[in-house]
Amino acid sequence: MEIGLLPQTSEPYDVIIIGGGPAGATAALYTARAGFRTLVVDKGLTAGALGMASKIVNYPGIQEPISGSDLVRRIRDQAASFGAEFVTDKVLRVSLRDEPKQVWGGRGVYRGRVVVIATGAMGRTRRIPGEERLLGRGVSYCATCDGPFFSGKEVAVVGNNDEAVEEALTLTRFATRVHLLSPTAELQSSPELTEEVTAHPQVSLHLATRVREILGEERVEGVRIASRGEERILPVAGVFVYLQGNVPVTDFLGDQLPVEEGGCLVVDENFQTPIPGVFAIGDVLCRHLKQAVVAAADGVRAAMAIDRYLSGRGKLRPDWS
Repeated sequence: MEIGLLPQTSEPYDVIIIGGGPAGATAALYTARAGFRTLVVDKGLTAGALGMASKIVNYPGIQEPISGSDLVRRIRDQAASFGAEFVTDKVLRVSLRDEPKQVWGGRGVYRGRVVVIATGAMGRTRRIPGEERLLGRGVSYCATCDGPFFSGKEVAVVGNNDEAVEEALTLTRFATRVHLLSPTAELQSSPELTEEVTAHPQVSLHLATRVREILGEERVEGVRIASRGEERILPVAGVFVYLQGNVPVTDFLGDQLPVEEGGCLVVDENFQTPIPGVFAIGDVLCRHLKQAVVAAADGVRAAMAIDRYLSGRGKLRPDWS
């Protein structure tokens, strides 16, 4: 079940999970089944490492080959059947010491008693030349936030997954033309989104295209792109970047939580960070073996610890087996 914009006056959730991959979705399944009001804030099915996998053949209990996005969808559907709610949004910042804790996204402010960080490890260390210099002056990471500034103009979206495609479609409400620049020869988004963006009359799809540089002095004036060995300049007023790397995604935390070398979050044996009520699971942990089943197990163990935290019990509920 996906929800829209949440009013700030709504009652806080018991649990807010940032990230809906195997770790986050499994944690949601267990906390929702335990009766806790649970919200998962996620950027899209193919925004994470598992969602981008074309074939999974070693997940326990599933003998037939399955795509990563289908596997994640099954876990989410199961979580939703117990009452977990899912919203597609990008988290921009958080306030973890507030009571309740607050999570700011492009679509609203979400409040919860517990926050679980399950954002994975696909953050970038390398930037496009010109990206940092022009950040806030035409370079953006949130179409929902900044799209209205580009009404009547042409913009570029850089990326190939669900998040990039969703943002490109959002921008069609404002921009006259949206250039979707995919670094791969095929989009990695879900079939439904791929079909929608491909058919959209305001979207120009550029496959197998690399962005060499973002151009402009005071503001973005264009991008230098390379495709099939040829370079050219594409004039645009804005560039929305949704590329991925291999470091933990923790930029939205600011300096609220300590990190280990490599950028991974620090947790105890119950997956709790140094801030009470804030947990971290999955690929944001350096100690984590990067397998879907291990991420799911993290979600289970953290959910059990969350049950103790919220209920004030020393023992787990007997029906969690």
